[in-house]
Amino acid sequence: MGIDKKLSCGPSKTCGGTATLLGVGKTTLIKKATDAFRSPGVPIDGFYTEEVRQAGRRIGFDVVTLSGKRGILSRIGNASGPSGQREYRVGQYVVDLTSFENIALPLLQNVNVGGSTGKRVYIIDEIGRMELFSQSFIQAVRQTLENAQSSILGTIPIPKGKPLGIVEEIRNRRDVKVFTVTKENRDRILPEIVTTLQDCIK
Repeated sequence: MGIDKKLSCGPSKTCGGTATLLGVGKTTLIKKATDAFRSPGVPIDGFYTEEVRQAGRRIGFDVVTLSGKRGILSRIGNASGPSGQREYRVGQYVVDLTSFENIALPLLQNVNVGGSTGKRVYIIDEIGRMELFSQSFIQAVRQTLENAQSSILGTIPIPKGKPLGIVEEIRNRRDVKVFTVTKENRDRILPEIVTTLQDCIK
């Protein structure tokens, strides 16, 4: 959150990421792209992250599924969790790993279940520092990337500081296309993103 993002899309299976600066509107862009795919009836699932504000002040982030289910991703916090429990923190935000995993993991862990042969699109907004505290999430992302029937539209951080292993894996995949999204191009880039994702599921 609050760092640049990238949007990546792979020709046959992987569509992921959006390169955006803080406040550029990458989640709005993800939602618009999602709506474009709901119309033709393409099976689509996943989640996006959303700021939570109180009295005009950002106090954290929630994770929200495309079906509207919501859970806490992080909140501003100084207190430690229960005794003996590790605290996961990014800056001033404490990550609620259990809440995140309860919402996000079922969406991705069903990728290989049921023997479906149809193409599907998965929205993963985002694959960032908060989410990557979860090893189960990292594993689920890798499995989704390797599933030939799955295409991913998601957000990944632009390199800044220490590289994130799974993010660099995604960025360097030959079947991933990365778009950089800014305030200046966020509106005009949407058709290109949608077209690339359509090519993924052909």
